[in-house]
Amino acid sequence: MPAVLVPLAQGCEEIEAVTLIDILRRAGITVVSAGLDAQQVRASRGTVLIPDTTLDAALERSYDLVVLPGGQPGSNNLKADQRILSLLKTMAQQDKYICAICAAPAVLAAAGVLDGKRATSFPGALDAFPGVQQQTGAVVEDGKLITSRGPGTAMDFALMLVERLSGKAKRQEVESALVR
Repeated sequence: MPAVLVPLAQGCEEIEAVTLIDILRRAGITVVSAGLDAQQVRASRGTVLIPDTTLDAALERSYDLVVLPGGQPGSNNLKADQRILSLLKTMAQQDKYICAICAAPAVLAAAGVLDGKRATSFPGALDAFPGVQQQTGAVVEDGKLITSRGPGTAMDFALMLVERLSGKAKRQEVESALVR
């Protein structure tokens, strides 16, 4: 069964975090949500999220995919965490899926994994990274890098991740049950 890590930073976008975790779990994918520390996470709109574990504990295992929720200051908090940047580089070297939504593609760019790659983000989030081929699509895939625009694209993004990890039939099964 595929395993996914969802790091949760203080100030993350709750729609994105919860949608990603929920949709992936509906597909039967093992999802580990990990706080950067042992605290509850207060998301960007004040929703309190309780991660499954800490990032340090989560990093004791391997994952098929890591996905970063966006939001501010959540994305900046992820970008400032050397463990996250190191994880992204390692995942890229291992040719594993690296995914981010909203402002979080800037974290991928800061780690150097978007250089020369196509990506989308919340408008302006990637402007400081001229090496990224910015796109405006809702979900953009470039090899094992998958990025998305923002809260309004979170469900489409999550369903794309299901499809990549578990196949088109599983995506259709999950999507059908959502009555979209």
